[in-house]
Amino acid sequence: MSNSNKVAIIASNGGVFDAYKVFNIATAAAATEKEVAIFFTFEGLNLIHKEANQNLPMPAGKEHFAEGFKNANVPSIPELVAMAQELGVTFIGCQMTMDVMGLEKEAFVDGIEVGGAVTFLEFAKDADVSLTF
Repeated sequence: MSNSNKVAIIASNGGVFDAYKVFNIATAAAATEKEVAIFFTFEGLNLIHKEANQNLPMPAGKEHFAEGFKNANVPSIPELVAMAQELGVTFIGCQMTMDVMGLEKEAFVDGIEVGGAVTFLEFAKDADVSLTF
């Protein structure tokens, strides 16, 4: 049995529901003293993109959730990003996807690492929990 205290998350989808799943799990794990890394790839890069994460798409027919989030005082995605970073969550932007999409590190929130799958796998190889959203 592993003595690791790691949570490895792959974020490959870019909607608002995906963002809440990723950042709720990441911040909860980090708040309970887990070492957390999130690998953002393909549409998942939207979650940490300085502009895109301000207005992530809501699934069709679920627009009423926006008011529910507001009424429940749920933090915005940019607020959750900041919370995760304050808790020490590592953000890894997928270099290959960034290259394919023509995106530079400067387009993303400050403090991200840029790496490939090998970078993430090195972290995840002994993680106790691995999740994909």
